[in-house]
This record gives sequence, C-alpha cells and structure tokens, in this order.
Amino acid sequence: MERALQSTSKRRFLSGLFGGRKGDRISVANPTSIVSVELMEKTGIFFPDAHLDPHKMAELAAGGYEILGFDSIMPEFSVQQEAAALGCVVDWGGPNMMPDAKTHPAKEVNDIQIPENLLEKPSMQVVLRALEILRRNYGDHVALIGKVMGPWTLSYHLAGVQDFLLWTLTDPDKVRGCLNSLKEVTISYAKAQLQSGADVVVVADHATGDLVSPKAYQEFLLPIHQEINQRIEGPTILHLCGNCSDRLRLFVEAGFDAYHFEWQVDADMAVRTVNHEMSLIGNIANRDVLFGGTPEDVYKQARYSIEAGVDILAPECAVPLQTPIANLKAMVGAAKEGYGQKS
Repeated sequence: MERALQSTSKRRFLSGLFGGRKGDRISVANPTSIVSVELMEKTGIFFPDAHLDPHKMAELAAGGYEILGFDSIMPEFSVQQEAAALGCVVDWGGPNMMPDAKTHPAKEVNDIQIPENLLEKPSMQVVLRALEILRRNYGDHVALIGKVMGPWTLSYHLAGVQDFLLWTLTDPDKVRGCLNSLKEVTISYAKAQLQSGADVVVVADHATGDLVSPKAYQEFLLPIHQEINQRIEGPTILHLCGNCSDRLRLFVEAGFDAYHFEWQVDADMAVRTVNHEMSLIGNIANRDVLFGGTPEDVYKQARYSIEAGVDILAPECAVPLQTPIANLKAMVGAAKEGYGQKS
C-alpha cells in the first residue's frame, strides 16, 4: 500500500521533537509567542485581555495554527504569569506592549513565599484553562505546547536581574537557595500544564549566554535542570536566549528533549555538536528577518536551518509585536518544500 504523504500537524511536530522519522516536511512551531498586532487584528482578540481570559487566550493562540499555518499552538504569551502569582505587581501591557513586572519583592531567600494554592492563582489558572479548551478543540491533530518559567527566570522576577546576578558573585549560597525554592514552582506548573493538555512543556530559563558563563550554568543550573527534567515526567524544551554555542553539550547533559535556540547559534554547528542526542528547534532571527526583513529573507534563513538539519523550524524567540504576518507565513512556505539533502 502506498505510504501517505501527508501527516497531521501533531504527528509532524512530535516526530521532530523526538528525532523520529521524517514525514512529509519539517514541522513549523512556536515554543514562544508568535502573536503580533496583525494577528490580534485578524482574530479580534487583543492584549492585555488575552493574558487574563482563558477563552480569549485560547482563541488568539489558535490563530497561529488557523491563520499562520503553524503545526503547534502555544497559549502563554507572557513571561509574567508565575511572577504575578508569586507576588510581583505586573503591568499587563496592551496591544503594543508585553507585560512587565514592576516590583521585585525578594531581597532574601526567606522573602520567597510560595502560596499553597499557587496553581489556583488567576494568572496560573488562565493558562491551565486555556490548555483544556485547546485540548478539546485541537488536541487530536495539533501539537499543544505549554510554557513555564525556570527557577533562574523566576529569581530575576522576584529579586531583580541586577541583584540576582550580583549574588552569583557575592553570595552563591543565596543563589542556590532561590533556585532550590523556585524549582518547585517550575515543576508543579509544568505537571499541571501536561495534565491540562500540553504535549510538551517549554522551560524558559533566561540564564542567557550574554550574561551567564558556561561555568556558572554548570555550577548553579545544570543539577537543577537535571532534577526538573526527572521530576516533570514529561517532554521538555529548553528555551534560553543568547549565543549559547559554548554550552550545547551541557543542555544535552541536562536531559532536555529539545533546545529552542537563536540565530546567533549557527544551525549547522549546533546540529553537529548535539549529534542528534537532543532535538533542535529554531532559529529564524526576529529583529533583522522576521520583523525587519522580507518574506524572501525569511525563506533564505529557513532553508539554511532546514538544510543544516534542524529538527523543527521556529522563530528564535517571542516575535516582536509588529512582525508582519507575511513573514511568519513565509516560514511555513519554506518548510513545505520538504527537507534538504543534509541530515
């Protein structure tokens, strides 16, 4: 019997996530937000409502599949859901501005108070309920991606970036205390998202290569990430910004199923370095290509990544809100040409 050439979006994505057999084409997905003002206008749903209402969150997120043609739906557009639940004052922004934490309440480790009803907090519930809605409507044929903040990111939110990074030099025990406390938030929220319908959870932990050395990652975060991956008991994608070419093997050692990476990390080098021991998701440049370029620019970068052997094609990070829809669709167009010759 002739083999079917087409695959569902979900099967296509999961094959890429787990390094399985290649189907009709590479998957195009969004581990982070692909919402733009133009997508809000087409769906009729805008920030900040989409951060706060599960039905609006689900409907706007589904636009990534229905309108853009991506193989995944990821409903958490903000990085502040946990911060709000943990006591930060959050400005939820607007159609042209992402949410931002305005206060950083933790000056000491003992200031970190994790509520017993953390998962019942409104900012946490909205994502869990949105995933439940999406599971009912799309879960059989579209990949659903959850997203949680890792303990390094949560430490930034609670202590402030400058203070927390200073502690890595002056008080490493305080850093370890923060990470050990906040890892429980990451783990419990990830498990809840998987139970609510996510097929995989992104762990966004912004120990960016521009601010944190490989040695610091190995010393502080590697054992925490290993524990997180063991205890979540579900598929995980690491999202970590910046040029992390010098620590790719550490991410493999941490046990993530995939790494979502930026254009600063050369795709061909990354594929050779991880040696298929971890899938790679990325890595179309946001500023210069998806936002500032043309569909032809997007196509060129996408084909480079595909031919280098990237497992799933994606923007490198949450796209700028003024990103043209035509450029996001150009990624799907490039993917539909199939795989290159390199593997």
